[in-house]
Amino acid sequence: MRHSLFIRALALGLLLVCTIARADRIRDLATVQGVRDNSLIGYGLVVGLDGTGDQTTQTPFTTQSVSNMLSQLGITVPAGTNMQLKNVAAVMVTAKLPAFGRQGQTIDVVVSSLGNAKSLRGGTLLMTPLKGVDNQVYALAQGNILVGGAGASAGGSSVQVNQLNGGRITGGATIERELSSSFGSGSVLNLQLNDDDFSMAQRISDAINSRGYGVAQPLDARTVQVRLPQGNASQVRTLAYIQDLDVSVPLQDAKVIINSRTGSVVMNREVMLNSCAVAQGNLSVTVNQQQNVSQPNTPFAGGQTVVTPQTQIDLRQSGGSLQTVNASANLNSVVRALNALGATPMDLMSILQSMQSAGCLRAKLEIN
Repeated sequence: MRHSLFIRALALGLLLVCTIARADRIRDLATVQGVRDNSLIGYGLVVGLDGTGDQTTQTPFTTQSVSNMLSQLGITVPAGTNMQLKNVAAVMVTAKLPAFGRQGQTIDVVVSSLGNAKSLRGGTLLMTPLKGVDNQVYALAQGNILVGGAGASAGGSSVQVNQLNGGRITGGATIERELSSSFGSGSVLNLQLNDDDFSMAQRISDAINSRGYGVAQPLDARTVQVRLPQGNASQVRTLAYIQDLDVSVPLQDAKVIINSRTGSVVMNREVMLNSCAVAQGNLSVTVNQQQNVSQPNTPFAGGQTVVTPQTQIDLRQSGGSLQTVNASANLNSVVRALNALGATPMDLMSILQSMQSAGCLRAKLEIN
C-alpha cells in the first residue's frame, strides 16, 4: 500500500514539473532604459603595409592626409611632390563607448579601408581621435591591426578566405572623456522589454512587487516603471536582485515567417489550422476538423464516452494520388506533406497566404 502511494506521489510530482511553464530571468527579457552603448567614429591612417595600400592616383585624400599629418610633425612636403604611398591606407575607425565607461579604460575598435587598399594585414593604425554624435572626442585609437583571413595556393591557383580590407584592434582605444550619467539621482527607472508583450510586462511587474524590490507598474507593452530608493549603491543592489528574478514566459504569438528569396519557412509550435480548402495551381489542400468518439465495448460496462478532436489533412496533386495526414491541427504537417508533393516555394507562399485570408491559418504571416 505504501509502495503504491509512493509511486502515485512520484508520478504526480513529475507531472507538476512537466507542466511548469518555462521561466527566464528578467535580465534576459528586459534592459534598463538609458544604460546602453554609444557609437564612436574616426578617420585615420594605417601604415606599414606590404605594398597593399591605397593607389594615390585614385585616392587623393590619402596623400592629403599624409601631408597634413607630416606638417603637424614639423615636416613640410614640397608642393607638387608625387608621393607613392603604397604602404599607407586611409581607414575609418569605429567603436562602441560602453555605459559607465571611465577615463583610462580601453575598448575594442574596428578598422575598415576607405580607399582601394588590397589588404590591411600587418598594418599599424596611427593615433586616431574617435568622436561622438556631438563632434566631441571621447577616445583615442592606435595599435596593430589583426586581420582575419587565410590564403592558400595550389596548382597555380590561389584561394582567399574572408575580407582583408578590415580588421580589429583589441583594446585599441583609450577612453579620454566620460559621458555624464543621471543614474542614481532619481527614484524612477524604466525596464524596456526586448519584445512588445503586454502579458510579459504585467508578469515582470507582478514578480517585482511580490518580492518587495520596489513598486513596479507596466506603462505599455514594452516599458515597466520601477520606483526605487535614491542613491547609486541602493539602486545597484536592488537592480541586481530584480534582474535575477525568474518570470514565467507566456505562450508566444503564433507566427509564420517566410523567406521569399530562399523559400524557407519558420514557425513556432503555436501555429494551428482551422477547416478550409485551398487550391493553388495543380495542388489542393483540404483541412477537416473531425470528432472521434470512443465508447466502451458493452452498453452497460460503466465506461465513459470520450470525444477526441482530430484533424484530417487531404493533399492532392493533379494527376497524382490523394495523400491523407491525420494529426493535430498543425501547420508543420501540411508543409511537410506539400514538400513531399514537390511544391515550389512560390506555391507554398501562395497557399499560406490564401489560408490566412480565408481565416484558416491562426497565426501572423510575415514574408521577408
